[in-house]
Amino acid sequence: MAKIKTGSGSSDRANDELRGVEVTLDFTPNALASLLYRQGETQVLVCVTKAPSLPRWFPRDANRGWVHAEYSLLPGSTDTRFRRERGGAKGRTHEIERLVARSMRGAVDLDQLGPVALTVDCDILNADGGTRCASITAASIGLRLAIRRLIASGECLPADLRLSRDDIRKGVERHVLSEEERAEHESAVMANDVAALSVGMVGGGVRTDLDYVLDSNADVDMNVVMTSDGGFVEIQGTGEEATYTRGELDDMIDAASAGISKLHALQVSILADAK
Repeated sequence: MAKIKTGSGSSDRANDELRGVEVTLDFTPNALASLLYRQGETQVLVCVTKAPSLPRWFPRDANRGWVHAEYSLLPGSTDTRFRRERGGAKGRTHEIERLVARSMRGAVDLDQLGPVALTVDCDILNADGGTRCASITAASIGLRLAIRRLIASGECLPADLRLSRDDIRKGVERHVLSEEERAEHESAVMANDVAALSVGMVGGGVRTDLDYVLDSNADVDMNVVMTSDGGFVEIQGTGEEATYTRGELDDMIDAASAGISKLHALQVSILADAK
């Protein structure tokens, strides 16, 4: 298993310091791509799988793909047992699933992906604040690795090289991309990584990467999702029995942007040699 660790889990972090991040690739063997992602004491297991077909609501001859996401807090992830949502995702869970899925689709060109449906499962093993943000950052790593492997296997090809149903019936062999062509197509399918970070106003100042204690004491908390080219996917900001000024809003976004750029650099380093 490829493993990378950075930073520390110290509770005495500077206001702009991220929690320590540790990533273990291929944590489980059955998924197309999987990883265990730890950010401080928050731990997320991400598994990316390929569906046997596109969703039923897609046109039969569709040439574009789809990325779906599911999110779950496991029973032992909180200080008291979290009951499994056997009747379907509840409101908060459904909201986070949609956020993770939107974030992934914001980084992927579904036309370049081709007729492939991927599901990104984010299971929270331990929750200590920022679970949705950690899920997004981890999911992006898993998704890129899954796409890289689909390209290597010939299941994800440029549009002009894809086999038609008639070609498949005739036994036409898939085109084998060179290493340079694989890298080029990966960049076309997923031009940017996506990462997310929680920030907030705590004790009159901006704090980056809120753990549970900081989040519980925040007057304002905000989740920011960004692509590695500087684009915003989503900003969720809420005053907890408080308001915030335009200047404080700008300060929080600046802090999130600086922190997220570090996460993007980490994502690149983690997958630099991964296959």
